[in-house]
Amino acid sequence: MELGLVGLGKMGGNMRERIRRAGHTVVGYDRNPDLADVHSLEELVGKLEGPRVVWVMVPAGRATQSTVDELAELLQPGDVVVDGGNSRWTDDEKHAEELAARGIGFVDCGVSGGVWGLENGYALMYGGDKENVAKVQPVFDALKPEGDFGSVHAGKVGAGHFAKMVHNGIEYAMMQAYAEGWELLEKVDSVTDVREVFRSWQEGTVIRSWLLDLAVNALHEDEHLDNLRGYAQDSGEGRWTVEAAIDHAVPLPAITASLFARFASRQEDSPQMKMIAALRNQFGGHAVEKK
Repeated sequence: MELGLVGLGKMGGNMRERIRRAGHTVVGYDRNPDLADVHSLEELVGKLEGPRVVWVMVPAGRATQSTVDELAELLQPGDVVVDGGNSRWTDDEKHAEELAARGIGFVDCGVSGGVWGLENGYALMYGGDKENVAKVQPVFDALKPEGDFGSVHAGKVGAGHFAKMVHNGIEYAMMQAYAEGWELLEKVDSVTDVREVFRSWQEGTVIRSWLLDLAVNALHEDEHLDNLRGYAQDSGEGRWTVEAAIDHAVPLPAITASLFARFASRQEDSPQMKMIAALRNQFGGHAVEKK
């Protein structure tokens, strides 16, 4: 089939290559002309035969909204827009309604695979009406990993991005658990080779995972992570997961704590710990450290 792909960055560029390797035609557009096959969305749409499918891989929020708005003016009834970025699921409902008013279908798709997706395939979680999903199915089949699993029609519009959001929330908590265990192992004198302890867990243990494999890779490159600063950004999906949990009264203590740990990583000098130190000094005369 033919596909228009908007956004050819780290994910989009590799996705274009994997889809082409499966024998499909991809017309790609990016603001960087060195990456693009065409120089405008109008030119991209003009090169596709109807019914068209245009997959959007741009940052969530304004960039996605402006791209959807422009495509709404260019596409025809029966065409389909796929949002494969990390959009909030509530935005999907809005986009689907706006496009449906023009007879244009909408599918949201959570994509996981990162820089490894080109060779290993991408895990896909998508939401939307069956007839719209069917128009995109050959591309889903090209992108997914080999085998019976790795992709799912998760439900109605918004279900794909909601599923991917929960996936990322779980990822936050798993990474935090590995990080805490690593720090404790590094702290004690009796463990003399933390990297090899992590490596030993890769076979035969209940905590083996791809994240553990990646942790071992990182420790192989920098045994004590001396070259990194202890600062971790968050993409927004961890926050959305916690917000959704509050809305539905679902307790998520591990995921919530892992999100707050990232916030703590951005503080050079914790204001909260200043108050705790002051209180300990007040009630118990405990020593405090001065700047």
